[in-house]
Amino acid sequence: MAFHFNAPDRVAYACRLLRKAVGSGAKLVVTGLPDILKQLDAALWTFSPVDFVPHCHLESEPYVVAASPVILATSTQSVPHRQVLLNLGILVPVDFERFERVIEIVGLEDDDRRLARSRWKHYADRGYAITRHDLTLKTSQ
Repeated sequence: MAFHFNAPDRVAYACRLLRKAVGSGAKLVVTGLPDILKQLDAALWTFSPVDFVPHCHLESEPYVVAASPVILATSTQSVPHRQVLLNLGILVPVDFERFERVIEIVGLEDDDRRLARSRWKHYADRGYAITRHDLTLKTSQ
């Protein structure tokens, strides 16, 4: 379980994180509201002129879903793999405990931070060890 705090642009940060994870051979499910998944889908096609992160929506053709290392889904039900869950949503994803790893990206907005604290508490109350990554510290070094 990891929280990445202080992302100035959650979608851009998710793109970089997904590129790195896919490059290491990971398979990921990204959850969130439809609007943010649409933004992420568009950003994954354009964020880098030399990199492409293979991805699709869970509703895509089954052969595409089976071949994609990144699945964009509003729900974790019926996802084809359970290695890494990247949550861009506002709530704790249903069935999060079925994933080997969970990553939360938290922006700079007060509402996002408040909701993240609630998700942190939910995980901590269930005994999950949580790693905190403060992105402000990384960019200032």
